[in-house]
Amino acid sequence: MSSGSAEQWMAVDAMSGDYGPSPLVQGAINAARELNAHVLLVGDEKILQTELRRHGYSGSNIRVVHASDVITMEDSPAMAVRQKKDASVNVAARLVGSGEALGFFSPGNTGASMAAALAHMGRLPGVKRPAIATPIPREDGGATVLLDSGANVDCKPEYLVQFAVMGEVYSREIMGVINPKIGLISNGEEDTKGNEVTLAALNKLRKLPYDFVGNVEGRDLYGTGKPVNVVVCDGFVGNVALKASEGLASMIAGFIREEFTRSPWRKLSALVAMPVLNAFRDRVDHRRYNGAALLGLQGLVFKSHGSADAFAFEHAL
Repeated sequence: MSSGSAEQWMAVDAMSGDYGPSPLVQGAINAARELNAHVLLVGDEKILQTELRRHGYSGSNIRVVHASDVITMEDSPAMAVRQKKDASVNVAARLVGSGEALGFFSPGNTGASMAAALAHMGRLPGVKRPAIATPIPREDGGATVLLDSGANVDCKPEYLVQFAVMGEVYSREIMGVINPKIGLISNGEEDTKGNEVTLAALNKLRKLPYDFVGNVEGRDLYGTGKPVNVVVCDGFVGNVALKASEGLASMIAGFIREEFTRSPWRKLSALVAMPVLNAFRDRVDHRRYNGAALLGLQGLVFKSHGSADAFAFEHAL
C-alpha cells in the first residue's frame, strides 16, 4: 500500500450482500468519514468506482481492489473457493494473508468466508474449528458473547470446549470483562439435560480453569436469569437463537410504533415519550451489533448478515 498500513486497512467483500454493493459502499463511506476507517473495497472495480462517485466520495481512506467473480449463497462453499479463485471473498482473504490488510469483512456465504480464511490465512495453533462470536445485548447494558452462532452446524464435544476458551479470551480481552462466567446452552439447567454432545461437553467444560457455571437456558443470554458472559453452543442452535432474538426485537419495536399511532392522542404522547423511545430503539437495534468476529484464525475475520443496511455495515466496520 502506498499509504496506511496493514494495521489500518480492512478488506471488504463488497459484492456478496443481498442488495448488491451499494449499502456496503455507503457503510464504508460513513465509517471512513466518521471513524477514519481505512477500507479496501474488493469486487468489480467498475461497479464499485461508480458507486463511490454516486455517493460523492473522493477521499483517500477507501480504495478499490478488483475481483472478477463472486461466491453466491447457492454455491458450495469449499468447491467455490477452490474454483472461483478471483472471487471477492478469496481476494479479500488473500489481502490479509499477504499482510496488506489486517482483516476482512464479508456479508456473504458464511461457509465460503470460513473456507477462504482457512485457505489464505490458516487457523491459530491448536484450533480445530473457528467459531463466530456474536455479542447479544443484555438487560444490564453489557453484552453476552454467543458462540458458535453459525460457522459449525454439527459439533463434537471438544469443539464446544474450544469455543469456551476462545469466548473467555474474547470476553476478557476485547470486552473488558474480569473473570467471565461461561455457560453451555441447553434445554434446562440440570446436569441431566441436553443431547449427547452437550452432556459430554459439560464434563469437559468443568475441567477448564475458568468460571464455568454449567448449563444455561435461552433467557440467560439476555442477563435475565443465571449471570453469564459467554454462552457456548453449536452453530445450528446459535444461529437460530440469534435470528430469533433479532426477529423478537423488531417485532417489539413494531408493536410500540403501532400502539403510539392508533390515535391523535397517542401520537401526541409519542412526542413526549420520544427520548425514551429513541433510547429503547438504540438498545435493541441489532444493526448496532453487526459484524461478528470469526475466532480462531491467523488474522481478523468479521461476518455480517447479507440483508444488512448501510447503518449496520458502518457499525460492523
